Amino acid sequence: MQSSSLGRAPMAPPTRWPLRSWIGQGLVVAAVLLALYALVQAIAANLGARGIRTGFDFLAAKANLSISESWIAFRPGQDSYARVLLIGALNTVFVSLLAIVLGTVLGVSVGLARLSSNWLLGRTAGAFVEVIRNVPLPLQLLNCYQVLLNLPSPRNAVRWGEAVALSNRGLWLPALDWSQGLPQWSLPVLHGFNFQGGMQLSPELAALVIALTLYAGAFIGEIVRAGILSVPRGQWEAAQSLGLTRGQVLRDVVAPLSRRLIIPPLAGEYLNTIKNSSLAVVIGYPELTSLVNTMLSETGQPIEAVALLMLAYLTISVPLALVMDRYNRRTAVMFR
Repeated sequence: MQSSSLGRAPMAPPTRWPLRSWIGQGLVVAAVLLALYALVQAIAANLGARGIRTGFDFLAAKANLSISESWIAFRPGQDSYARVLLIGALNTVFVSLLAIVLGTVLGVSVGLARLSSNWLLGRTAGAFVEVIRNVPLPLQLLNCYQVLLNLPSPRNAVRWGEAVALSNRGLWLPALDWSQGLPQWSLPVLHGFNFQGGMQLSPELAALVIALTLYAGAFIGEIVRAGILSVPRGQWEAAQSLGLTRGQVLRDVVAPLSRRLIIPPLAGEYLNTIKNSSLAVVIGYPELTSLVNTMLSETGQPIEAVALLMLAYLTISVPLALVMDRYNRRTAVMFR
């Protein structure tokens, strides 16, 4: 009598790590940790011989520096360097998230425009991508900053309706006002020589957001365009044969199929945007790199300051990378 298992695919044996592999990997990890320990001890000994302090005790010391923009209260001479580090992290997160959202919207629009049958629209989007991608980001940032500084005063500001105003003192946007208990929209209104109400972005912050948005948008546009073009032409023709319009084909067929190819490079571009925010030091916006540089000069502990800076960027970037990786895995499972 034949076994009932005939005709079935043989089951793969479970993967087992032999003891020799575990021992080998353990030795490698131990060697790396030992090397790091020896390096730290050597650095500490050399710094001690030169009379340079080590350790992170300076984080509890009072910070005698001024911060032009902060999302939480800061009192010079009373608050600690740990609070300075937190302020820098919050500023970096705000700028990065704002640039990521706006850059994604701009990038998707540019990517679709490059595929448009309209000759002028396609060529304009292509020219935008080539110019932005081939001009260094620090130069774009400085140009944006100088343009904003040379705009008219608030009395002659550039207005878009009653909601948005742009002048040499920054960008004003609508904001939610919770002072009355219930949320209400607060719009920028000119009073005297400046605006009141709404949310103000300083020239430094506005220039940073604009430059990061344009730069990320150009690269995201190419990512979107490449993802859409990767979908076989037969998928377009099959969907159109069912009577779907071009917009329906793009939304219901092409976009889901191209998503699994777009997500990985898109995650990389998001992480690049976070790292590119460190260029704010060029125009004096108080983000992580700028504030840590100030801490370094005041405390005289460069190794600890750089280590904290690296840890802060890892703390911001790793969660985003994990979220994008999880979303990418779910997208890949859907199309198996």
